[in-house]
Amino acid sequence: MAGEYCRLFLNDDKPHEACGVFGIYAPGQDVARITYYGLYALQHRGQESAGIAVSDGNRIICRKGMGLVGEVFTEDILEKLQGSIALGHVRYTTAGDSIIENAEPLNFYYRDGMIAIGHNGSLTNSAELRRELEDAGAVFQSTADSELIVSLIVRAGAKDLVSGILQAMEKIEGSYSLVMLTEKRMFGIRDPYGMRPLCVGRLQDGYVLASESCALDTVGAQFIRDIEPGEVVIIDEHGITSLRPHKPHRKALCAFEFVYFARPDSVIDGLSVQKARYALGRQLAKEYPLDGDMVIPVPDSGVSSALSYAAERGLPFSEGLMKNRYVGRTFIRPAQTIRELGVRLKLNPIKEIVSGKRVIMIDDSIVRGTTSGKIVQMIREAGAREVHLLVSSPPVTHSCYYGIDTSSRGELIAASHCLEEICQHIGADSLNYLSLPGLHAALAPCQPDELCDACFCGNYPI
Repeated sequence: MAGEYCRLFLNDDKPHEACGVFGIYAPGQDVARITYYGLYALQHRGQESAGIAVSDGNRIICRKGMGLVGEVFTEDILEKLQGSIALGHVRYTTAGDSIIENAEPLNFYYRDGMIAIGHNGSLTNSAELRRELEDAGAVFQSTADSELIVSLIVRAGAKDLVSGILQAMEKIEGSYSLVMLTEKRMFGIRDPYGMRPLCVGRLQDGYVLASESCALDTVGAQFIRDIEPGEVVIIDEHGITSLRPHKPHRKALCAFEFVYFARPDSVIDGLSVQKARYALGRQLAKEYPLDGDMVIPVPDSGVSSALSYAAERGLPFSEGLMKNRYVGRTFIRPAQTIRELGVRLKLNPIKEIVSGKRVIMIDDSIVRGTTSGKIVQMIREAGAREVHLLVSSPPVTHSCYYGIDTSSRGELIAASHCLEEICQHIGADSLNYLSLPGLHAALAPCQPDELCDACFCGNYPI
């Protein structure tokens, strides 16, 4: 139901990340509370469910629920999560249903003990693997890819868990950044293409794994490095052990991490997200040097690009749209007759700023075109003389199969409409997207062949 609240109530016309993962190995520290704060830093990556699993060296206990981190965890719950290793997860549904059974971490008993797993990404061969395992007698409690991965690991018949992990990696395809716990060890695993981010940091005498470096900053951990594509790291009482069992693939880090998903204060594979978004705005200014009275962003992810566009063009920058930052998934589902209020609850134009002006509005992406049209309409109703929309990424023309909800291709407005038709649909005076070469130029030093840009061009790495 949470996904329905987010999408129907807010009419959120953005792609959605699958989830965020956080892990900590720190004997003697309050690992559950640290994980709680780490998940707060990753809340933007998933708002449907949250969970924390903790090991005390003998067993793993897990608490999770539907909702935001602050809704799921209370002081009493955190007090009961005592241990030296913890795994946290925030989820947005892309594969599997939005139900508590799919909320992560998932916790399992197996022959040699217990395993908890948190997964960011999506397997492209999950249906095939599920059929294969079910034919062999496997029974599943959820529809999540994570359960498939654990089943493959423990059914590998390997002499130890690490060998089972390596054998499972030979069978699974798609995108995955995984954090796993046993009673005494923590594992971090990144897919051979490096599609989803994962990094490791140092916290006093312990270690932290996280989807983004901003989570390390939040808990006071020192960034060490990004986990390499295809790498497995094992963290235990002996420190960090690194395994690189796979031959290097073409690296394919998701370009949308820099366009929209990641927090601006994160650094992913050596590239600052904030600097990347500034570069996207400068590139927009080179490709489309429009004249207007002011530049305004669609908050929040359009702010950085709008700032740099305005600076490059020498135009005034202003916050013409005010965002209500208290709008969340907990609002009562609206009646059909008032569902149009969703966008206005989230964004409201400042009439005194935009009235009578030629407005250049910067947004990071357009997926379905529904919200963009409503925002343009609001700006016009607030008195703007002209509204010119610039998008700091190329048109989204293809669906993603690697853990991002971009809808079916039939719902993607740029897949079936030309630029002029989209412009007419949203009601803008003009509409322009950043070119694909412009995106590649802005994301340097990441090379074009090191990025997954399939949603823009259909060039799928897997």
